[in-house]
Formats: sequence, C-alpha cells, structure tokens
Amino acid sequence: MRNARRGRRSTAATPRRYPRSVRVNEILREVLADSLERLVDTDERLAMLTITGVDCDPDLRRALVLFSSLDDDEQAALADMRIRLQAAISREVRLKRTPLLRFGADPAVAAGGRIEDIIRDLPPPAADPPASDPPASEGPGPES
Repeated sequence: MRNARRGRRSTAATPRRYPRSVRVNEILREVLADSLERLVDTDERLAMLTITGVDCDPDLRRALVLFSSLDDDEQAALADMRIRLQAAISREVRLKRTPLLRFGADPAVAAGGRIEDIIRDLPPPAADPPASDPPASEGPGPES
C-alpha cells in the first residue's frame, strides 16, 4: 500500500468560521483606516474619506481599497500617501508580502445611490379608502 496515508495528518484543513481572504481584507481595512486617521494631520485632503472595504488578491500582490466616494483631489492625496500606507501595513500585519495598494470608489455605494433616486422618484402609493363598519344586522338576534 504505497499510497496509504497512515500516520499522517489529513490534508483537509479544519474549517474556519470564514475564509482567510476575508480575514486579510478586514485586517487591512482596519490598519488602513487607522493610518488614514493619523495622516489627516499632514494632509487635509484625506479628512472626509471613508474606507468601505478592501479586496486583496489571493497571492497578496495587490489590494484594491474601496472608498465611499473619491474625487480627483482625494485620489492624488492617496497616491502621495500610498508608500506610507503600505509601510503601516508592513509594520502592523504579519503577511508574506505587503500588497501594492490601489484606490477606487466603491461601486456598491453608487448603485445604492441610484436605487435611492429611483425609489424617491416613484409616485406615492394610492391611499386606501377608509374601511367602513359592517352593517348592523336588523332583526332579533339569538337569545340565550
């Protein structure tokens, strides 16, 4: 029995509550949010940014950081601070590599805004006529 696996651990990993990629994305989001909060003192353009999520490649080479909104001025400020943000990740998170950061606006926020606009433009629902009381029965009722 050459291919038997007696005495070895099985290759099936113990199931986690949620996958590694989700855990890495969440820790990167937390570290970047803290770092951006500290960098506001040096660059006011970063004051109104809100990180909505991070999407890191499985090989940890690149990560897309999503913001609730992102104009050109804020994009330029993030490009200037990219190296500092990557250094913060390197200091605070133990990973095989530090991902190259890219920045973008979260498409879910824009889609949510479009849905809100559509709902706001819908006509109000028609008012239902008030329910009338059922007619009282005439005549003698059952007596006990």
